[in-house]
Amino acid sequence: MSTGIFVTMAENAADKDTPSGGRPPRPDLAAMVVPLGRALMAAEQPVLDAHGLTMWAYTVLLHLDETPIRTQAALAEAIRADKTRIIAVLDDLERRELIRRQPDPEDRRVRLLSLTAEGRRLRDTTQAAIQKGEERLLAQLPPADRAALLRALHTLYTSPELTARKPGRGSSRT
Repeated sequence: MSTGIFVTMAENAADKDTPSGGRPPRPDLAAMVVPLGRALMAAEQPVLDAHGLTMWAYTVLLHLDETPIRTQAALAEAIRADKTRIIAVLDDLERRELIRRQPDPEDRRVRLLSLTAEGRRLRDTTQAAIQKGEERLLAQLPPADRAALLRALHTLYTSPELTARKPGRGSSRT
């Protein structure tokens, strides 16, 4: 795993915002985000179970577009999974007719992935149920703080330091 972001974070922490001999003025990001992430995943699990999905299967459905443009390798990279890890997930989703894997007309070794109408319906229904639960948590924040939080999370989620991470390393979605 690339340590660039962590080296930069450590250097910044050492250089500023730490009172001499004291603790930093805020908790570490991971100390705040990891317990929240675990709680959110635990809250999602009954919804996923009710819809017959694993966390990996749901993740796959969320990342597939309706047009067959992603290869299995590109999907694995997008969801930060080892490409060999998702083969069984893709096999199950294809068997259930939630996705299609078709040979690429330009390179028959490559499989193009797409959602079926049923896969799209299941993805959308599951996501709506999960976000309904999230709304209860977000309702604790004033509207401006809520919007700022969602913008900030999206910015960090799409940060090059995070998106450049090697697939399958350190990912815990099961």
